[in-house]
Amino acid sequence: MIPRPANPQSTIRNPQSPVPPPPAILEMRGLHKRFPGVQALAGVDFSVRRGEVHALIGGNGAGKSTLIKVLTGVVPADAGTVSFEGRPWHVRSPAEAVRRGISTIYQEVNLVPTLSVAENLLLGRTRRRWYGIDWRWVRGQAADRLASLGIHIDVTRPLGDFSVGVRQMVSVARAVDTDARLIVMDEPTSSLDRGETERFFRIVQEIKARRISVVFVTHFLDQIYRVSDRITVLRNGRLVGVFEAAALPKMELIGHILGRSPQELTSAPAGREAERGPARTVLRAAGLHRRNAVESVDLEVREGRVLGLAGLLGSGRTELARLLAGADRADGGSIRMDDRPVRLRGPRDAVRIGIVMAPEDRQADGLIPDLSVRENIVLAVQRTLSRFGRVSRAAQRRIAADFAARLGIKTPHLETPVRNLSGGNQQKVILARWLACRPRVLILDEPTRGIDVGAKAEIERLVHTMCDEGLSLVFISAELDEVARLSDDVLVLRDRKPVGELHGPDVTEQAIMAAIAGERQL
Repeated sequence: MIPRPANPQSTIRNPQSPVPPPPAILEMRGLHKRFPGVQALAGVDFSVRRGEVHALIGGNGAGKSTLIKVLTGVVPADAGTVSFEGRPWHVRSPAEAVRRGISTIYQEVNLVPTLSVAENLLLGRTRRRWYGIDWRWVRGQAADRLASLGIHIDVTRPLGDFSVGVRQMVSVARAVDTDARLIVMDEPTSSLDRGETERFFRIVQEIKARRISVVFVTHFLDQIYRVSDRITVLRNGRLVGVFEAAALPKMELIGHILGRSPQELTSAPAGREAERGPARTVLRAAGLHRRNAVESVDLEVREGRVLGLAGLLGSGRTELARLLAGADRADGGSIRMDDRPVRLRGPRDAVRIGIVMAPEDRQADGLIPDLSVRENIVLAVQRTLSRFGRVSRAAQRRIAADFAARLGIKTPHLETPVRNLSGGNQQKVILARWLACRPRVLILDEPTRGIDVGAKAEIERLVHTMCDEGLSLVFISAELDEVARLSDDVLVLRDRKPVGELHGPDVTEQAIMAAIAGERQL
């Protein structure tokens, strides 16, 4: 028989009273950080409880990376206070953060692949004897510490011999072994396959059981709900809210990330055209996939129509676009153009058959900023106009002037360096370059990002004009209302795989959000 406590009231909690949450190990209050031209953080509060997994999420430019950099000593905050374990925190470098008990695991493993697993795990903390390093002790300690997390590998082999998943797990083990009390995991599963991700989450649960706190930065919705206790959402450098994961419906979370209320999205935007009837399929993909990028995708791009690719950041939209444009090679599946099989070994093959892509990052991947507007426009078309790839200056000027007029590119002169143009006009220069190639399919990846409202309207007008002329488009945007407004068909992706298809009148912002949230299936 179990003895009754002497004072039951002192040991039995009133079932109606809530269990107090664990104390906070980290408190960040009123953080401000500005970079030239960008307010990265504007009065953000962020706290992490002891032994919890806290998801930090938001779209591009939300402020996640800046907050992590402030926490780990990469950059100082302009204003605000930080305390760790109840004491003021004035970290000045990442090394100091590690000494104080904060470790960071990045998307790209930052260990030494040529050293052994044991050397990586105990780097800087090996035992020395009179004859040098006690390698027997190092190997034994490494094997024991990995085994405690359920990792059983040969610790004498070079770390580079193992998969990305194993290397990521060694990074976690090293963080735990440095007596970290808080581990920041920045997109740790983005390069892992499904099996490696499962193993990784088992390790996260083991870490949590040891009362170690985790800040989990990810774009994968299912993973957020899989391991997180609480969720902090940032948007445009500001705090949207802090939510208990178990009490936050997925649809509401998506609304917080995007800044839209699901209740507002009851119908398609006014003025959207009705379904225009059947159209011939120009491009068809079947079972297209690439490891750690996007799972098996089937899609059709119709003549004179817009296929929208919708999903949150990290859903696989850009990765799929790069497969269609030949920028990345697929591991499997097929692509057919005009019902004929094609093989894309690179972007040149795609351009040759009529598939071109305006990339998301126009500065890094789309433009050559020191070249003129003329030179940027004719960059891709010269090979098709001349056997030796040389086109006269006069012919180049004619081509550039024609497309500048057609697209309304505002520039003082065609010889103006393209870097001097506004973002909207730079985007039009990229469009002009690819339209000059007379493509069949044009892929637009975030064509309206970073441009003003007027320029957005012009880009949208050009989309309609190009479709009217028979061009087929694949359109990607983080703005779901924009996808719904412009697209005839929509393929919805989540966590690197397709989760919904919408056609004609069914293409609404609410329906897209429902598919992302898992409320509408393929």
